[in-house]
Amino acid sequence: MEGIFVPIGFFLALFAILYVYWTTRTKERLALIDKGADASIFKGGESKYALLKWGIFLIALAVGVITGYALSGVIDEVAAFFTMILFCGGLGLIVAYLVTSALLKKE
Repeated sequence: MEGIFVPIGFFLALFAILYVYWTTRTKERLALIDKGADASIFKGGESKYALLKWGIFLIALAVGVITGYALSGVIDEVAAFFTMILFCGGLGLIVAYLVTSALLKKE
């Protein structure tokens, strides 16, 4: 019976965080409208290369999983997976930044 409290507590905490976030955001936007400002400043510009960035990042994560599996015979399995996924994910984000900045320079 005690094992059910952890998932219930997790979802209650998640709901509370989202509720506070959305109500605060709504109050900020209403305050801006009351002062006569435009609430469109909260809308971020959509990048043309967002899908490219996500694709490179997910491919790098897959390479990290494969590399972690290869290293799991040499070092601790959890450490191998954890470090290789984080390392390759970070490397993928750096590569995505370099690729998108090069593409933006071409334009």
